[in-house]
Amino acid sequence: MEQFVYLIPLFPLLSFIIIALFGKSLSKSITTFLAPASIFASFVVAVLIFIAQLNNNHAVTVPLFSWIHVGDFHADFSFLVDSLSILFTLVITGVGFLIHVYSTGYMHDEKDYNRYFSYLNLFVFFMLLLVLGDNFLLMFVGWEGVGLCSYLLIGFWFKNINYADAAKKAFVMNRIGDLGFVLGIILLFGVFGSINYHEVFFQIGKNVVVDGKLITWITILLFIGAMGKSAQIPLFTWLPDAMAGPTPVSALIHAATMVTAGIYMVARCSVLFSLSEFTMQFIAIIGVTTSLLAATIALFQNDIKKVLAYSTVSQLGLIFCALGCGAFSAGVFHVITHAFFKALLFLGAGSVIHGMSGDQDIRNMGGLKKKMPITFITFLIGTVAISGIPPFAGFFSKDQMLAEIFEHSKVLFALALLASLMTAFYMFRLFYLTFVGEFRGNDIVKNHVHESPKSMTIPLIILAALSVIAGFIGFPHALGHEIGVHNWLDSFLATSVKVTKGNMELNTEMTLMSVTIILILGMIFLARWMFVTKKQIPNLDDAPMSLSKEIVYHKYYIDEIYEAIIVKPLNRISGLIYQFIEKSGIDGFVNLIGKSIVNWSQLLRLTQTGSLGFYVMAMVISIVVLILITVIKI
Repeated sequence: MEQFVYLIPLFPLLSFIIIALFGKSLSKSITTFLAPASIFASFVVAVLIFIAQLNNNHAVTVPLFSWIHVGDFHADFSFLVDSLSILFTLVITGVGFLIHVYSTGYMHDEKDYNRYFSYLNLFVFFMLLLVLGDNFLLMFVGWEGVGLCSYLLIGFWFKNINYADAAKKAFVMNRIGDLGFVLGIILLFGVFGSINYHEVFFQIGKNVVVDGKLITWITILLFIGAMGKSAQIPLFTWLPDAMAGPTPVSALIHAATMVTAGIYMVARCSVLFSLSEFTMQFIAIIGVTTSLLAATIALFQNDIKKVLAYSTVSQLGLIFCALGCGAFSAGVFHVITHAFFKALLFLGAGSVIHGMSGDQDIRNMGGLKKKMPITFITFLIGTVAISGIPPFAGFFSKDQMLAEIFEHSKVLFALALLASLMTAFYMFRLFYLTFVGEFRGNDIVKNHVHESPKSMTIPLIILAALSVIAGFIGFPHALGHEIGVHNWLDSFLATSVKVTKGNMELNTEMTLMSVTIILILGMIFLARWMFVTKKQIPNLDDAPMSLSKEIVYHKYYIDEIYEAIIVKPLNRISGLIYQFIEKSGIDGFVNLIGKSIVNWSQLLRLTQTGSLGFYVMAMVISIVVLILITVIKI
């Protein structure tokens, strides 16, 4: 069955080509069927391959055609099917299909409906290429492809200058990370003589002697690429601004594509990363710092999508902290559960925005549970899941990460736990202000609020169900279960802390689990007391606030700092280069040649008098001059 893996990316690619080429003549009904159907077909193939892998868990390389062969360098267009790639493929196609279905309702009145779905199909194709490729170069093609598609989709409404700027910001910041990624691939080829996963990891498995400093440089450069794609400090500021795109795009970027690329790359190269203790510590520190920073910012955001955006940054930071501690399978497990409840939350937010006539400010909401019961229930499930309350999916994966982080470092555990507690607080703050209490908007919007159509609510219901049950694929050892997903992944990932196998004492694991749940419940009750019992409403943007709150509310002025120390100096340098090198130098030299020719031409034109006597005299003088020159040479 694995031999048919090429069909998985082929279906969305064909759909993109058809819609892009015939978009203007293609009816909306055909696009409505074709775009989601292509992703569903890919999902079906992925499920069949997954079943085959369950029966015989092994890695299969499927070569398609010879691609690049130059000297010692070779890279074939081949796909790798193993437990890691097929899990990511299931998430991309499964969640991607639900988002496509949701989009048919959300974008129904969009005049560029076909263009939107062509971009969406292309986005899924490149993400599938990224996770299925069997070498770093093919991964890089998918890596750059999702960057391009994110630019196209974030700036989908490009006539709005702010949206266009957000798209450019995402594109440029990812190019910074991509530079590190491509340098890492080049250095990796220089050290191992190959960019194929099998050949590189085979050499590591055979304990081939490699300079530790080179491994550190390779892994740091590769991780810089992950910092861009997966929005980690200092390359994280593009992700909240990516909310400029349509809400289903936000769900796709945050749940199933783009931001998971960096995590997939680190997990795929876990054997390589594990060789550098410095890099692993660096990843863990960057991850937990990003998680805390984003969580504190989310506490004071009032845009429903911005809260979820910073939540994603925080969750990604938590995953990277786990990866840096060696908990690779736990990190991948959380990527899976996070895909379900984060897609649910974003699509739920889109349903709210749809019902609120485009208003995204939670200060203008409240009491929506009465008019949007399905959105209310499903959003509540997503909120509970991301907060880490059992038996919802987020509890199992987050608990596993926290347990393995605890085994690695008590300090990192305390910081990761703090970020998790803040997650529970700001998510229930968002939930209570949106759905509970009295409606705070104007009467026009109040009368318009309604539940979304079935094309939007059915994906919400399915994702809500997955957010409830998905955690059971990684049932905790402390509760008496041999963990499935970790066993399935461990044969393809580097050796982790292996708390799942029972290294941690049962009492310790149960204590950590219990304390975490109690503290999270405390955060939820605190949020309820503040925003339901006390009915606190966030102040207006121009209201006075304390200095510390103002700093956090304005996102630590990080964008302003970047503007001051990077953007403006570069603009000034560019201005000087343009003025003195481009304009006065290069253009000045070219213009001087042109002006000289024009001036000489104007002088020569004076010789064209039309007088026969003048021409005869000029001929005589010219003959005399030529004779004199000839005589002098002789």
